[in-house]
Amino acid sequence: MSRSMPGAFLSHCGRDRWRAECPETGTFRSGRGRRKRTRATGTSSAAYFTPTAEGWLYLACWLDLATREVVGYAMADHHRAELVVDALDMAHGRGGLEPGCVIHSDRDSEYTSTQFRARMRKLGLRQSCGRTGSCFDNAAAESFWALLKEEIGTRIWPDRATARAEVFNFIEIFYNRRRLRKHKVFGCLTPAETRQRHQHTLAA
Repeated sequence: MSRSMPGAFLSHCGRDRWRAECPETGTFRSGRGRRKRTRATGTSSAAYFTPTAEGWLYLACWLDLATREVVGYAMADHHRAELVVDALDMAHGRGGLEPGCVIHSDRDSEYTSTQFRARMRKLGLRQSCGRTGSCFDNAAAESFWALLKEEIGTRIWPDRATARAEVFNFIEIFYNRRRLRKHKVFGCLTPAETRQRHQHTLAA
């Protein structure tokens, strides 16, 4: 299936009558025994925050659902809409998101803001939001946050610069390039290696 999907993204496979909705942006459904197929799909969760002696440092990420690679992220001392917009801009450039790509998130105010939706329309992306109280559709992002907390801990950092450097090292050095993940087609590879294998397969 993944071989026929330019961009090498795979959407969520839900239970019977599962529905992901987002106000004013449409509804996407997944029925029994079927997978949703789209040209590209991304996922995100609410911004993660880590404490420092200077105050909170907030992190927003976008994950490629086929490779689990973090293709876009941003850090700031706030969690306003521009935080997730900056992360989306990075994902768009780095991940090569094509028009029609489905971008999934939860229902936090950053993702339902006018600023975020305007950026989505400008980039030609489609928005999907999880149903209130449902944990199934954003499980990939939540798994990433859990791993981040496990690896870097929950201690109070001396300043935001130190915390920012630690998060950067986790994403760029460990998670994307060293952490092995079992792929059903390609075997145990890092997210970056999985992306390269997808690109090679599509080019063949």
